[in-house]
Amino acid sequence: MTSVRLGDFIDSARQDSFAGRRTELAGFDAALAGRSSRRVLLVHGPGGVGKTMLLLQMRARARAAGRAVVMLDGREVDPSPEGLTSALPPGTVLLIDGYEQLGPIDGWIRTEFIPSRPADHVVVLAGREPPARAWRADPGLRQVVAIHRLDDLDDADSDDLLARAGVPEQVRPRLRRLGRGHPLALGLLADAALTGAVPDELADVPDLVSALLESLLDEAPSDAHMVGLATCAKAWLTTEDLLRATVGAEAPAVFAWLRRRPFVVSRPRGLTPHDLTRDVLDAEFERRSPDRYRSLHRVIHDHVVEGIRATTGPEQQLVVQHLLHLHRHGPFAAVFYALRAEGSAAVVPARPDEYPQLVSIVERRQGETNAALAEQWLADQPDHVWVVRTDEGQAAAFVHYLFCPTGLMLEERDPIVRTILEYVARTAPMRPGERTSVGRFLAGARDQRCDPYELLVGSTSSIIQWCTEPVAWSFMVFDDEECWGPRMDYIGFRRLMEIRTGGVRYVAFGHDWRRFPVDSWLDLMGQREHAGGTGPPPESMLRPPPPSRDAFGAAVRSALQQLNRLDQLAANPLVGTALGDSPAAVRSSIDEAIRRLAQEPKGDQLAAVLHRTFVRAAPTQEAAAEALGQPFSTYRRYLAKAIEQLTDVLWAAEIGTLDLRPGTLSTD
Repeated sequence: MTSVRLGDFIDSARQDSFAGRRTELAGFDAALAGRSSRRVLLVHGPGGVGKTMLLLQMRARARAAGRAVVMLDGREVDPSPEGLTSALPPGTVLLIDGYEQLGPIDGWIRTEFIPSRPADHVVVLAGREPPARAWRADPGLRQVVAIHRLDDLDDADSDDLLARAGVPEQVRPRLRRLGRGHPLALGLLADAALTGAVPDELADVPDLVSALLESLLDEAPSDAHMVGLATCAKAWLTTEDLLRATVGAEAPAVFAWLRRRPFVVSRPRGLTPHDLTRDVLDAEFERRSPDRYRSLHRVIHDHVVEGIRATTGPEQQLVVQHLLHLHRHGPFAAVFYALRAEGSAAVVPARPDEYPQLVSIVERRQGETNAALAEQWLADQPDHVWVVRTDEGQAAAFVHYLFCPTGLMLEERDPIVRTILEYVARTAPMRPGERTSVGRFLAGARDQRCDPYELLVGSTSSIIQWCTEPVAWSFMVFDDEECWGPRMDYIGFRRLMEIRTGGVRYVAFGHDWRRFPVDSWLDLMGQREHAGGTGPPPESMLRPPPPSRDAFGAAVRSALQQLNRLDQLAANPLVGTALGDSPAAVRSSIDEAIRRLAQEPKGDQLAAVLHRTFVRAAPTQEAAAEALGQPFSTYRRYLAKAIEQLTDVLWAAEIGTLDLRPGTLSTD
């Protein structure tokens, strides 16, 4: 029995609702059947003109002809030869949407990729920009390439589109006039007409979209659908997983509804609204309910940050791009989008064979002395080196993070690292088990100030480092304060010192995560996305100075005595540490630590002693020993060991190497 997929129904519905583009489809059908030598179709036109819908029609026709089809979105492919080839599964028909995003490798695609395809393959490249002149100038390419510009639909095709959407005949002339043949506008008008909400006059397409969104929002079947629409406007890509965080159990239904919206495009990794409508949706929701919209931003933000911490490699890169999109009005986000027009924007771990090139970058920009230090550090601590490459595979910029103490004499010989560690020891020393990260070398290969590649590798890698590597302090070192100073001010890092070495003036910005943890910092960044602001977090938002290891142990012993008296626990020094900002939160951390202790080998006896002594306390220690069936001397020995091991568990949480939230594992 033949199995019918839901996708077959979706493709059938798309075919039933599709209108126009007969010339383009005829050329594709001829290429598919081998009747034409024009096996490469270049389709271009403005946003909303119907490029994606045309590709979906082509995909359906190719599948019906028994061909294996690959459909890619240029926004989700790294614009490098390796990025494209690694994203290609087997197939004889290749459809690429958003081809303008692959502009940096257009030459390689034209001269290397296309000629290497088998003669019976068909390739369609659809983008906003007209193809480069070279596509037309090459006499060989002209034999296999057809170029199609997608314009607005004529009256007949507009009427056909509206009819297929179910719009009554008497309403179509008015909608044709308002839609002006723009497929997206006509689709929005058709949706509105089916609810009876047809605008009277619209000066241009943006106004049209704005007016129609009012009707679309009002027709959302439920509050969950409304929140889903707001999620789609706010997030870079909307998935069912994200919708589960914003709308809960209704996520599958809301996702399916969103996918049917005329202004939403279904991508391989999720849903995105058309560029034309995203900003309008975003502004409309914020205008309607600013407080609720900020709460939604926080939910999406938390989902993205969790993704950064839970993923690695290319997936992690994608999630970082989500976070940059959430902060798209900040000083870093525009860099990513701008660089997609120049070359690869993937920030990846550097290869050891690239280290000589990285040293040469430092030497050209910062001199021989600093290049020698870079070479030594790369040899002695070769991890945590991030690079962004050009489409030719060369390093365009890199950053090297050091995690101190390293135990190396190089810490003392490097004036910058030595000065930073002296500052930390003097002002807020590291405690046992803690580390300080130093973004020691950050440089771009191009001889220009504020190199976009340098900004990209510094911002992207730091987000990953700060969200995944527990440290007490983070420092970033720059030789260009004019460029980086305002950006560090935006993210709340303090300018802490100026150091000269090898004839170069460096400035170091730092942040003590113990007093303002990563989650609090991310919250502050979210607030700045909405309300603006710069500078370090205000003193009122900072936690108290971190206690020493001995003081922490004393506070734990005191907290155990106060465990069932939250009013007394409120004055305990543990409140305001990583264990929690309230007495109840500290109590919860201690309870969880006891539970973790019980899971360790022979830890059940120690946990039982703590539980009977402090959690469900017996009247006296003698009574606790009796209830546990232990001689008092044995009980006392177990109690001392239990408190010691419990303190170790809580200290691991304090310095960030253990997460005590239920259901989490160690992060070290």
